[in-house]
Parts: sequence; structure tokens; C-alpha cells
Amino acid sequence: MKGRILVIDDEKGQREILNTILKKDGYHVVDVPGAREAMERLDKEEFDIILTDLKMKGLSGMDLLDRILDENPNQCIVMMTAHGTIDSAVEAMKKGAFDYLEKPLEKDNLLLTLRRALDLVNLVRENRVLQKRLEETQKIPSIIGAHPKMKEVFRIIGKIAATSSTVLICGESGTGKELVARAIHEGSPRKSNPFFAINCAAIPDTLMESELFGHEKGSFTGAERRELGIFEAAEKGTVFLDEIGELNTAMQAKLLRAIQEKEIRRVGGKVNIPLDVRIISATNKDLEQEIRKGNFREDLFYRLDVIRINLPPLRERGSDIATLADFFVKKYGSDTAAPVRGISKPALKLLMNYSWPGNVRQLESVIERGVLMTESDHIQPEDLPEEVRREHAPSTSLPFPFPPEGISIEELERDLIIKAMERAEWVIGKAAPLLGMTYKTLQYRLEKFGIEKPEKTTSAGV
Repeated sequence: MKGRILVIDDEKGQREILNTILKKDGYHVVDVPGAREAMERLDKEEFDIILTDLKMKGLSGMDLLDRILDENPNQCIVMMTAHGTIDSAVEAMKKGAFDYLEKPLEKDNLLLTLRRALDLVNLVRENRVLQKRLEETQKIPSIIGAHPKMKEVFRIIGKIAATSSTVLICGESGTGKELVARAIHEGSPRKSNPFFAINCAAIPDTLMESELFGHEKGSFTGAERRELGIFEAAEKGTVFLDEIGELNTAMQAKLLRAIQEKEIRRVGGKVNIPLDVRIISATNKDLEQEIRKGNFREDLFYRLDVIRINLPPLRERGSDIATLADFFVKKYGSDTAAPVRGISKPALKLLMNYSWPGNVRQLESVIERGVLMTESDHIQPEDLPEEVRREHAPSTSLPFPFPPEGISIEELERDLIIKAMERAEWVIGKAAPLLGMTYKTLQYRLEKFGIEKPEKTTSAGV
């Protein structure tokens, strides 16, 4: 169903014609013979569009317009008028009507006007949802951190928020890239307009173009009506493209064109639509390395990388762990039957010593779990997951002589991981216990050091 339309006309034949045309085009239609009946229906149910005649017996269409807009200023109303009353129809538009149609109605013009009206209704509805989400995010601090690396992030946000420059946010998963994007939007002149966040890794390649740019009716199987894309719906606002490195090269070319030309074209469309949005992208990949591999367009990279913000992983800003943990305790602790007020010193020590491969997102999950599990008013060590509780006892001696030139801890760790993986025949689940790690921790270390299973080589006989 496209939308709900209330048709108001005192001519029965005209109502029947409109009913047939609109239902055939996919609308849910309710028709009434006059303004008073219309007001009774509007008291009981909501309609996306009201299509009303201007001249009717009893209460006129103009009087009805005044009453409806007085109660609901956002109601979308289309007037129908005879040739001699066009001036009145124009006056109705000045009062707040969306448009008017001249009788006798022309079918194609009728349907086109209603589609435009429904597009506006959907856009206003989307903006309300987004504004509500924005207001909710402003109730709590969006980003927490006092570490020098985070202060540098705050400094950059303060300098570039008021501009329209594209921004590339780099950082591991869970470091808060979307929070930074929202902070930039909220500090910009665009803050009263929409903010759309889209995860490029979560949308199939076949749907990505439609998701970003929209599509026309019939442009592909299942396209039953025109749909606005993210860019068009975010007009004068901000679009946040998370995991930008996951876009395929064909979609990268189309995004590049949209940025360069400042216009888009819906899938199946023939008209270019002007674009006024700010683009903020984010990635946990090394895009320059992806360029060398041929996976990412260099020209698109330079369009996106006008301003770069590097978000540090949580393990590199350990002084923020206690503050973040306390914030999450306050966030979740008041929802329990017995309020949780804080974290015990032994539990906090474990949190401070953990490497946090999942960053702030993982810390939040751990604290939420601790709040639910604890039987005290403070989270205890036993309330934390096993991987956080596991302590590595310090060794007083090395199993090998300490070389006079010193050692590289990272190289040593890398070599140990490779040896464990070889012993476990490159099965992570078997290698992790050999190293005293969880599956996820070892998986993170393998990615960090770029360790991959070597390809098998075959020897050819002579």
C-alpha cells in the first residue's frame, strides 16, 4: 500500500472515479461526500493525504482547510478546483495546501501530484524520527575521554564542525566512529537537518545504489513505487558512511561522481537531482593499503580524506578506562532491582590491565554484564567475563637468555603466535588455549600482525 488518502467531493460520480483510479495505483482510499463527514473520519483515523474539492455544499473546501490545518499544521492537503475558482485554489496554497488540481482531472497529472505529495509526507516523517533520535543522543555526553589523543580528536572536531568538508574517521571497530560523526554534525550549521548513518558492510552490493540514491517505480523487480535514497532524504544534512572500505569498485565510482558533481540520479531515473549533503566516512581498514591492492579507488580516497580523524584504540588510552566504566555503570546500574553504584578496586584493576580488542563497545558490554551479574552494589572480579578475569602471573625468569642487544616484544609475540598456529595446524580454536588466549583475542592478534596461513606449494617433476 502506497499511502492512505481521504477523498472529499459532493459529486458521487467524481468520488467513484477517483476511488477506482487511486486504488488501482495502490492507495488505500476512503471517500466522503462533504466536509462535516471528513472531520468525523479525521477524528477517528489518520490519512497521509487529503484530496478535497474546493466548492461543496455546506462547509466549503476552504473552511475545511482552515479547520484541518488549525488542528494539524503538517497535514498534506491537495485541492480540486473548477476553472473559475483557480484564484481561490492559489489562496488555499498560501494558507498551507500542498497543491491544487484543475477539473476535469487528468489522470497522469493527478497521480504525479499525489506521488510528489506522498514523497513529502514520507520525508517529513523520516525527519521527525531522526530529530527525535538526535534529541535523545544530546541527553548524554556523546564522547568521553581526557587522554591527550582524545583531546586532539576534540580539537579537530571543534575546528572542522562548522565547515562542509568531507571527513574520514579511521579507527578499529568499537572505538566510537559514529559518535564522532554525530558530534561533528551536532556542532555544524546542519544540525537541525537529518543525520543518516549507513553501514556499507551490512547492505548487499545489489541494493547499495538504491539505498544511497533511491529508485524509480519499476526500475527493478520489487520496485513497486518510487523511493528516496539516503542522500536525497538527507538534503542539507549529513550522511555517515561507515565501513566505506567495503564498497565495491563499481559503487565507489558512482559515489565519486555524486561527490564531484554534487548531484545524484535515482536507479532507473533520467533526471539529475542536486545534492547538498555533508559526507563523513569511516573505516577500520588501511585504505592506502587497499588502494595498492586495487580494492579502493585512489581518486575517491582523496575526495573523502580532506580531513582525517584518527581514533585511538582503548588500549592506547588506558587512563580513560575508569571514566568510561563509571559512565556505563551509571547508565545501566539504575535499571536493576538493587542499584549498582560502582566497581570494586580489584575489578577495576582487571579492567585496567585488559587489552580490549573490542574497544569501548566491548567495555560497555562487559560493564552491562557485570551490572546484571553482581550481587553487590559494586561490580566484583567474579562478575566479569573469564577473558577479563584471567591474570597472567609475572615471571621472574625467561626460558631463554636475554640478548644483550635487547628484544622486540611485538616480534616475540608474533613468533610465538606463528609457532602456536603451526602446532595447531592453523586452527584458531586449537591454538588459542596454547597461548592462554580466547578465540577472539587470538583472532584480533592475527589480524593485527597480518599473520595468514601460508599457501601450500607443489613441486613439479622434471
